[in-house]
Amino acid sequence: MKGIVKNILAITTILLLLMQGVIPALASVDINTQETKIDTDKELYLLRGEHYLYLNASDDVNEFYLRFVFPPDYQYQVPTLLEIYNDTTADIRHYQIEDDTNEPNKVINFTIGPMHKDESVLLHFSCWVLVKNHEFEDLPKYIKFPKKRDLPEETKTWLTSTKVVQVHSILIKHKARQLRGFSNNLIRFAERVAPFIKQHRFLLFAIQLNMGIFFSQDALTTLLINGENVGRSHLACAFFRGFNVPARVLLAHNDQGFWTQMHYMVEYYLLGYGWVLIDSTAGKTPYATKRQIINRICFPEDEEDTKTDYIFRFMKGEERWLWIENENVYPYYVDCKTGSKSKMFYEGEVETDSFTADYAFLLTQLVFHQYEQYLGMNLTGENLGHFQNATIFHNTAISAFQHSNIQSYIDNMNLAYDEYLSIIP
Repeated sequence: MKGIVKNILAITTILLLLMQGVIPALASVDINTQETKIDTDKELYLLRGEHYLYLNASDDVNEFYLRFVFPPDYQYQVPTLLEIYNDTTADIRHYQIEDDTNEPNKVINFTIGPMHKDESVLLHFSCWVLVKNHEFEDLPKYIKFPKKRDLPEETKTWLTSTKVVQVHSILIKHKARQLRGFSNNLIRFAERVAPFIKQHRFLLFAIQLNMGIFFSQDALTTLLINGENVGRSHLACAFFRGFNVPARVLLAHNDQGFWTQMHYMVEYYLLGYGWVLIDSTAGKTPYATKRQIINRICFPEDEEDTKTDYIFRFMKGEERWLWIENENVYPYYVDCKTGSKSKMFYEGEVETDSFTADYAFLLTQLVFHQYEQYLGMNLTGENLGHFQNATIFHNTAISAFQHSNIQSYIDNMNLAYDEYLSIIP
């Protein structure tokens, strides 16, 4: 009876969110025909971001903290589980998922035991994420450039000029005006910006790539000599911000098919619609949500606190994805074949009706928030037992999704939620 009551509570919570508009309506009425139209099926994807993070010590160090970006619960994605692999050699004393300074960003906060001089250790882990695919097929054909006063206050943060996004550069303003032409259609401008950033002065990019020498990845330098995905994202943001269009850098892992450090993408804001994805390296917008895990939404503070690349020593201007609170410990990268590296994997795909897809997504959010809350706690006795049972159901749900069994996924996530609710803090 106790379990049934708790499952009813979970379902009731989801239904309340549905009524409040958190979940899109399942049907719409055509005013002209008065016929009810049922939404088409939705695609759910299970994505996994795998990370090999090697750390070297230049001197003997005591226990220290390391923070690594963790996918936020954000729009079309929700994280579900953090998995630490058995080949990890780092002495992990404690770890938990925490909210970062700017919401909805999150980090994994690792406490690592002492290291000896010249010692190398490995952290090997994966972040599992559930994604509702959105192809932006509902994107309007025309939206005019906004007035700053009409923008939601929370979006104006991403109009700022920073050291890597030089909004007020005369050269950037001139090129942005050329791309815009006489059109007041923001959609058309975005469709011009994406391929331009990929293709302009591509020969200079190819030379830098073949020589293994990349320079500063700020927007202006990228306009002059092209750049990596980092600089391309900064240039895209500068183009948009110059016309009062909020634009921001996203740290992501996508389906490039090879190991990498971190991928940089962009979102721009459409008044009356929301944020739209651009992959400025691929030269495409809009960009489907199923194709990447978003690891961090960068704020102007990130743009003002950039770092030098771990592989290309002349390449400056990267927003950070990890922070080590000891100057004698540093990440070991070589060429993304040796040493630290990251990659995204497709682990499962399900196409189902809208209600089931939205229910599974909302249920995953509820379960993750419980999991996140108790992951870093020192649980004992029955509480520890409930947590261990919950994670077993959690993993079983993931396995079910990998076999395209959405009902089993939902059933096991409900069982996991029931176990988490049984924990008495």
